[in-house]
Amino acid sequence: MERVDISILGREYSLACEPAEKQALLDAVKFVDQRMLAVKSSGKISSNERIAVMASIQIAAEMLSMRAPDGPLGSVAVGDFKRKLDEMHGQLNLVLPEAKPE
Repeated sequence: MERVDISILGREYSLACEPAEKQALLDAVKFVDQRMLAVKSSGKISSNERIAVMASIQIAAEMLSMRAPDGPLGSVAVGDFKRKLDEMHGQLNLVLPEAKPE
């Protein structure tokens, strides 16, 4: 595990993550920080706790809206769908010969 120091709304935190996950973690921290700053700049909410709750609700609503609305993939999140496609692509690469340029 690697220690990662981050800042959200000017407050410092130390987190631990696998080295391979560090960039994804930093991207998530940046996204959350930006969302919290946007909530704070609206001027309607002042406490950091309430800002965090409102930003979390907004992020959750976005995530849930990214699910396919109906049909066979209605309960599948976009990330799960992409992961499954990547797995299938990897399996195809194993069983199909490489295309050779002529």
